[in-house]
Amino acid sequence: MSSYNINCLKDLNALRTAPILDINQIRLLQEELKININTADWFTVGIMASSESKAIKTLRNIEVYFAWETMKLASSENRDGPVFLKANQKTGDVHIRIEYGLGEGILLGCQNNQFDQQADTFGPFPLDFF
Repeated sequence: MSSYNINCLKDLNALRTAPILDINQIRLLQEELKININTADWFTVGIMASSESKAIKTLRNIEVYFAWETMKLASSENRDGPVFLKANQKTGDVHIRIEYGLGEGILLGCQNNQFDQQADTFGPFPLDFF
């Protein structure tokens, strides 16, 4: 996917896989993301990757970027293949399952403790975005 038409977080919404971004686009999106995530109480992370090790490495980079506590692997199929990793910052649990037909990228869900507040999901971001 070309990077030329990604100028804001909304531009990512219709994508099934993360686009290739240049450094200026990454910085622009990171700044916009920082503004949006400040309203969240906690986060969910979805990572679509070609392997479990790549997904876990990506999650660890996200944890460092946001200074989150390290989450623990609660379940994994321990098989080779493309995976979907789902991490819940509130519980600290990470679940990984084999899933074919997905793109590649990171989805970041901003969650709120109050049920009447809208939860926003951003992405897909490239695996090396954070």
